[in-house]
Amino acid sequence: MIETIKKRFALSTKGAKDFSVGVLASVSLDIALMLPAVLVFLFLEDYLRPVFDPTASVIHEVGYYILLGIAFMLVMYFIAVWQYRSTYSSVYEESANRRISLAEKLRKLPLAFFGEKNLSDLTSTIMDDCTDLEHTFSHAVPQLIASIISIILIATGMAFYNWQLTLALFWVVPLSLAIVLIAKKKLHHDHYSHYLDKRAVSEHIQEGLETIQEIKSYNKEEDYLERLDEKLCAYEKSQTSGELLNGVLVNSSQSLLKLGLATVIIVGATLLANGTIDLFTYLIFMVIGSRVYGPINEVLNNLAALFYLDIRINRMNEMEALPIQQGVVDYTPDHFDIDFVQVDFSYESGKQVLRNVSFTAKQGEITALVGPSGSGKSTAAKLAARFWDIQKGKITLGGEDISGIEPETLLKNYSVVFQDVVLFNATIKDNIRVGKRDATDEEVMRAARLAQCDEFVRKMPEGYNTVIGENGETLSGGERQRVSIARALLKDAPIVLLDEATASLDVENETKIQAGISELVQNKTVLIIAHRMRTIANADKIVVLENGHVVETGSPKELKKQNGIFARMLNRQLAN
Repeated sequence: MIETIKKRFALSTKGAKDFSVGVLASVSLDIALMLPAVLVFLFLEDYLRPVFDPTASVIHEVGYYILLGIAFMLVMYFIAVWQYRSTYSSVYEESANRRISLAEKLRKLPLAFFGEKNLSDLTSTIMDDCTDLEHTFSHAVPQLIASIISIILIATGMAFYNWQLTLALFWVVPLSLAIVLIAKKKLHHDHYSHYLDKRAVSEHIQEGLETIQEIKSYNKEEDYLERLDEKLCAYEKSQTSGELLNGVLVNSSQSLLKLGLATVIIVGATLLANGTIDLFTYLIFMVIGSRVYGPINEVLNNLAALFYLDIRINRMNEMEALPIQQGVVDYTPDHFDIDFVQVDFSYESGKQVLRNVSFTAKQGEITALVGPSGSGKSTAAKLAARFWDIQKGKITLGGEDISGIEPETLLKNYSVVFQDVVLFNATIKDNIRVGKRDATDEEVMRAARLAQCDEFVRKMPEGYNTVIGENGETLSGGERQRVSIARALLKDAPIVLLDEATASLDVENETKIQAGISELVQNKTVLIIAHRMRTIANADKIVVLENGHVVETGSPKELKKQNGIFARMLNRQLAN
C-alpha cells in the first residue's frame, strides 16, 4: 500500500506514511463535522418523538444536550488539530525533503543531463512544481480521499436507517463525479498546455536576462519584447481556457447535486403520504441532506486539482527515474596515470565526438591535447574526470576503470581550471577557498599570490573580503580566470586539468601565472589544452586530435619532425 502511494504521488516512504495518517485524520474530521447533525438528530428524536408517538416520553433534559454539544465541540477541535498537523505540517516537511532529494539527485546526475535541460526548466521543477505539490497535498489530495471514504461511510449508515431516502439523497453523486471524470482527458490536455506555456515564458525571461548585453548591442529589445508578449498571450489564453473549463465542469457538477435535496423532498413527501415513514424521519433526512453535500463538493473541487497535479507528479517521477552516476566510495589509487583505451563518446545519438581514442597521461608528465576547434580536446579532458560516461571503451585512473568510482570520490583527486570560469556571489577569499574548504587564510593568500591575484585584490574596497557579485561580475575576464587558478593551486590535487586556463590573460600576466602553474603541476598527472603553442612548449607529450580521432602522438620535438598537423599549427602561430 505504501509503495503504491509512493509511486502514485511521488512521495518518500515517510511522506507516504504521513499521507496515510493525513487521510485517516481527514476522514475523522469529515465524520466529526457531522456531529452537529447527530446532535440535532438526537435532540429532535427525544423532544419531537413524543409529539408523533404518545407512548414515547422525553428521556434527557436540555442540559444533557448542552453538555453533549460541548463534548462534540471538543472532539471536533482535537480532531481538527490532529488533521492540521497530519496534513499541513507533514506536507511542508515532505516538501522540504523533496527539494533536498531533487538537489541530491541533480548532484549525482552526469553533466550530459544539464547540457540537455534549460536552467529555467530545472528551477521551475525544484521551486514551482514543488510548491504546487505542496499546496495540493496540503489542501486537496488527503481531503479528496477522505471525502470519498466519508461519503461511503455516511451513505452506508443512512441506508440502514432508510434506504429509499438515502438513494434519493445520493443518486446525484455518481452523476456529478461522472461529469468531471468524463472530461478528464480534456482537462489533462488543457493543464499540460498551460504548463508548457508557463515554462516557455520562464525560459524566455531567463534567456533575456542571460543575453541582455547582446540584445542591447544589436538593438533587439523590440523583437525580444514582441516574442515575450506572444508567449505571455499564449500563457494567458491557456490559463483562461483551463480555468473556464474547470469552472464549468465543477459548477455543473455542484449544481446537479442540488437536485438530490429536491429529490429527497419529493420522495420523502411521497413516502410520508403513503405512511411508509413518519414526519420525524422525513425531517431528519432534510436536516442531514443540508449538510452531507459539503464533503461531496470538496471531492469535486479537489478531483479537478488532482488532474492538474498529475503533470507535476509525472515530472517528479521522471526526475527520480533518471540514472545517476554511482561507484565505489573507498578508492585509493597506487598511481595517477590516466589511460584512454579505444574510447567512443557522443553527446547525443548520431553526433559522434570521439572515435576510438587511445592515449596515456602519465604521472609526473604534462600531456597536452591540441587540435582544431571541435576536435574533441575539451571533451576528452572532461571525460577524464567522469563529467560524462562514455559509450564504448574504457578510461582508467591508476589502473581502475573510472566508471566504477563514485564521481565525488574520483574528483577529490582532480584540480580543474576550465576556460568558462564559474564564480559565486561571495567574497574573493570564499571563492578561492572552494578549492579547500578548511584552508587557513594564510593558505588562501599564498594560492592567490601564486595565481597573481594579490595585485588586483589589494586595490578592492575590502580586499579579500570583497563580494564580487553573481559569477564575479565585478571582475574582468582575466581576473576571474586567476581566481579559478588560485582555487586549483589551493586544492593541490594529484591530477590537474587545464582547459585554456590562460586564454583570458594578456601575455605579461600569462608569463607571471606560468610560474604558479609550474608549481601546481610538479610531480602530478597533467592534462592541458591550449591553442597558444607557447603554453604547451614544456609539455612532455602532445596528443593531436582531429575530428574526434588521435592523429599524432609524441613529444614536441618528435612532432615537429613529422611535419604534420602539430607542426603546421606551430608554424602558423609563429608566422603571426
